[in-house]
Amino acid sequence: MPPKRYGFPKSYRLLKAAEYEAVFAAPRVSSDRYFTILMRPNALDRPRLGLAISKRKVKKATARNRLKRIVRESFRLNQHHLPTADFVVMAKPAAAAAERKELWESLARHWQRLNAEAAIS
Repeated sequence: MPPKRYGFPKSYRLLKAAEYEAVFAAPRVSSDRYFTILMRPNALDRPRLGLAISKRKVKKATARNRLKRIVRESFRLNQHHLPTADFVVMAKPAAAAAERKELWESLARHWQRLNAEAAIS
C-alpha cells in the first residue's frame, strides 16, 4: 500500500464561483460558535475545500489569514477521512479571538459530524 499523501494541490480546492454556488444551493450544514461548514457531495474522487471568511465577520486581515491557515491545515490532515464532497468553511466573529486549540477541536468535530452525515445518506 503506497503511503498517503497529505498535500493540498489545486485539484483539492474550490476555485470557481460556480463551484461555490453549487455548494450554497443545497448544502448540508454543520455549525458551532466558531465556524459554519457547508457540504455537498461531488462526483469526483476527492474532497475539495473552499474558504469564505468575510471581512464583515472577521475584521482584521491577519486574523482572516490565520483562520485560513488553520482551516487548510486541518483539512489537509483530515482529507483521507472525509467523504468525496465539496466543503465551504465560513468563520464567525468568535473565531478571530479563539485559541488555536479551540479552533482545531471545533474543526475536528465538524469533519467528524459531516463524515457521519455523509455515511448515512
